[in-house]
Amino acid sequence: MDNETIIRLGVFVVLFAIFAGAEALAPRRPRNCHRSRRWLTNLSITVLNTVMLRALAIGFPLLAVGAAIDASQNGMGLFNNLNWPGWFEVTLSVLILDFAIWLQHLITHKVPILWRLHRVHHADRDMDVTTAIRFHPIEIALSMILKIGLIYVLGPSALAVVLFEILLNGTALFNHSNLKLPLAVDAVLRRVLVTPDMHRVHHSVLRSEHDSNYGFALSVWDRLMGTYVAQPGDGHEQMNVGLEWQDDRPTRLGWSLSLPFQRR
Repeated sequence: MDNETIIRLGVFVVLFAIFAGAEALAPRRPRNCHRSRRWLTNLSITVLNTVMLRALAIGFPLLAVGAAIDASQNGMGLFNNLNWPGWFEVTLSVLILDFAIWLQHLITHKVPILWRLHRVHHADRDMDVTTAIRFHPIEIALSMILKIGLIYVLGPSALAVVLFEILLNGTALFNHSNLKLPLAVDAVLRRVLVTPDMHRVHHSVLRSEHDSNYGFALSVWDRLMGTYVAQPGDGHEQMNVGLEWQDDRPTRLGWSLSLPFQRR
């Protein structure tokens, strides 16, 4: 698709600004760490992730959208061999891709070597809009490779992939934001989407709580799979976010990038 990268980047920047501004005006929790240092580290990790994906594109010239176009041109994948209405294929593709992300997320918590990578995301002691983009570059690369493989098997249209990527990025920024929603609004939204309060449970320091609420966009998968936890046991104001490193180490770039390789 023409200009898909520009479209996705533009939507991301606008939504990032909106949710960063909203959480500053109506914060859910006070911060534990100085924002400037955390943001510098989290944004630096995002820059490294971008470089990683550019490097990955050398070995895998067809990333997500390109893979969808290539699969379509070569008749590869389930949907490219079915004559279903376009709107139905797009809807079903987005649902399947979202469930795949849910399943991948659950697996990163259950497989020790993957958890070592994923805990870089969970080590953040403050959960805000930048936490949504705090993932170790190796985890980002593995996630993209899995996504490419799924796209070739599924055969979604390029439009479906772009829409899914926008949905995933937008909802991740939303549900990681430190935004205080009225409880009634949260109750309605979480019937469909993962809200900040719902996802904050997943970032609890308690293993019993961070092994729940794996959804990024749609909340239905956790309800169906029995992994839904409505609220943290200690309440949102008193709960501890992060992992065992309840100090300033997670705000450091070098420490965060080396975390998967540390013995502890």
